[in-house]
Amino acid sequence: MSDTEPPESAASSLRTPIVAVLGHVDHGKTSLLDKVRGSAVIEGEAGAITQHIGATAVPLDVISGIAGDLVDPDDFDLPGLLFIDTPGHHSFTTLRSRGGALADIAILVVDVNDGFQPQTEEAIEILAQSQTPFIVAANKVDTVPGWNSEENAPIQQSLERQSDRVRGDVDEKLYEIIGQLSDKGFSADMYWRVQDFQNNVGVVPVSAMTGEGVPDLLTVMMGLSQRYMKDEMAIDVSGPGVGTVLEVKEEKGFGSTIDVVLYDGVVEEDDTIVVGSSGDPIVTDVRALLKPRPLAEIRTESRFEKVDQLKAASGIKIAAPDLDRAMSGAPVRVVRDRQIDEVVEEVQAELADIAVDAQEQGLVVKADTLGSLEAMANALGEAEIPIVRAEVGDVAPRDISVASTAEDPMHEAILAFNVDVLSDARRQAESDDVRIFQSDVIYRLIEEYEEFVEEREQAQQEAVLENITRPSRFQILPDHTFRQNDPAVVGVEILAGTLQNNTNVVAFDGKEPERIGQLKGIQKEGDDVDEARKGDRVSIAIDGPTVGRQIEEGDELWTELHEKHAKILEQELVDDIPPDERDALQMYLDKHRRRDPFWGK
Repeated sequence: MSDTEPPESAASSLRTPIVAVLGHVDHGKTSLLDKVRGSAVIEGEAGAITQHIGATAVPLDVISGIAGDLVDPDDFDLPGLLFIDTPGHHSFTTLRSRGGALADIAILVVDVNDGFQPQTEEAIEILAQSQTPFIVAANKVDTVPGWNSEENAPIQQSLERQSDRVRGDVDEKLYEIIGQLSDKGFSADMYWRVQDFQNNVGVVPVSAMTGEGVPDLLTVMMGLSQRYMKDEMAIDVSGPGVGTVLEVKEEKGFGSTIDVVLYDGVVEEDDTIVVGSSGDPIVTDVRALLKPRPLAEIRTESRFEKVDQLKAASGIKIAAPDLDRAMSGAPVRVVRDRQIDEVVEEVQAELADIAVDAQEQGLVVKADTLGSLEAMANALGEAEIPIVRAEVGDVAPRDISVASTAEDPMHEAILAFNVDVLSDARRQAESDDVRIFQSDVIYRLIEEYEEFVEEREQAQQEAVLENITRPSRFQILPDHTFRQNDPAVVGVEILAGTLQNNTNVVAFDGKEPERIGQLKGIQKEGDDVDEARKGDRVSIAIDGPTVGRQIEEGDELWTELHEKHAKILEQELVDDIPPDERDALQMYLDKHRRRDPFWGK
């Protein structure tokens, strides 16, 4: 049935479930999708598989052909599966539909040899947050040493053909993945052992190269959708269309267009639509509905063909005026016979649901879609990192301006998830000393930012330490008076802390510290030095006292600490100074606090 034909049966009112394929980079998301597509093209007649914008529709009869005995088409009344093919765009799960994830169901692709990797962990967290049911495709079983391939075979049939050693190796790898799922709070098992897919995750061993396990994968997806999602797939086939923007693109001859996944109702040429944007929702009229031309006609001038209408679930490109402000992840609604204001309010309400709570101080966050922005905000909230502005789109000069005016130097940064940095913004960032962090893994962005904060704090503390007097306790050695006065030159041993040149020296006589004089030079093994550490024996010149009067050999002396410096050392820098220096500081504070309990507090 083509997209433009009227529905013929009750099944037409059940829409195709939308499937997202996610996983770590290089684990085979794209090749798995290509294999499903390729098998579908081989299985069906030309044109049986329809390529949509950003999605591939695989009809039930094609799935049945690939799956062979595993699927009896009479058991199903769902029309097939719609695979979202935005490879590498693992943030796809965060694209929203009304009140939830846009995808109805997901395939998490995991390399059997690599197990869970950073993007796998992130995808799992997003699936858990959005409560999207998923199955795990344990890919690359054909790379296990000794594996004998049987093209496109059901996986249990393939496993039976392997030697005991290979089967044992595969089992070990699969159970490792099941264990990793368990660590994330998911009960999982091989799909053929799972009785209740609502409470257990099915693991399907597959090979995107040989096609082994692909029949099982499609069977499980169809079974899950039919059994648990049939009610949710019921749509009003003639109702006004509802969808989500995948991407905003410039197209030659059409200007700004939006790639949309339609998940409810119908959209027709000349319909008035409301589209979410960074400002007020856009109200515009559909000029053209475009879908990719069939492969047979790809040589024609235009890559797209126009259709009069399209029904859910499908991917479509919409050309209309004023779409340049549209936002990835934003809702699209057809107005039809309702009041425009009412539909605008609905779109605003849906956008408000995804709005990120901004604070007066914090970081600037940019992301590729609204859902990604929401996932970023959740992750930053957990890490207790505040956000001052969160928007969809590339990093622009105005973002740099906001970041550069932050009161806290730690907030002079931008986290950019899956977006580009405009060249003039990059230049401005360099001149304004704003750090931009870019990644397509949310937690990596946060880790890099936290490392940056740590480095900045370290540098700040080092700068403070450089300008602060350090505590030290030292003793004049017997028989080490080299000059009695003007200045007195004596040999000393540093008992604790760091003795710095040009500091004042005190002796504690009873409770009161008494200033003896000022340090005018330190010599270690004949060389002038700026400081001496615990255990060093050095000669020092003290301007002020006379040996035999104010000071004696054997006396214990201290570096004089200003009360403000003592407070900073105790309250802010205590972890940045060596243990012996901490001891010297504590003894110095104790001596003062016998006289004044609040000294240095």
